[in-house]
Amino acid sequence: MTKHHQASIDIEIPFHDVDVMEIVWHGHYAKYFEIARCAVLEQIDYNYPQMRASGYAWPIIDLRVRYVKPAVFGQKITVNAAIVEWENRLKIDYQITDKATGSRLVKGHSIQVAVDMQTMTMCFESPRILFEKLGLKV
Repeated sequence: MTKHHQASIDIEIPFHDVDVMEIVWHGHYAKYFEIARCAVLEQIDYNYPQMRASGYAWPIIDLRVRYVKPAVFGQKITVNAAIVEWENRLKIDYQITDKATGSRLVKGHSIQVAVDMQTMTMCFESPRILFEKLGLKV
């Protein structure tokens, strides 16, 4: 599938995200992904409050991170998020690059599935509301 919606955010690596060698602790990349994920979901007016209001929770069931080169204290990075799948699950691809050089630091993806909040059952197809928010016909 092709990328349908994309968002980019810039972050300057704060001191509290690094270890004693001033390298970003690996777990913080999930936080950077989350910030970019919210930006792309905001673009389609289907961020977490709108998901809840539509009656669906969208838990992450898979998160992949591939570390290429570490980010360091004070470095400016760009986090790109792109929706790449939406029919049976919501898959978002991420790429983190150095803002100055464009060199790739980290890539990954997350997969979310719709859960009907009334019945607490997983949907095997994405609900109609996601297609509407993406501007697609169902």
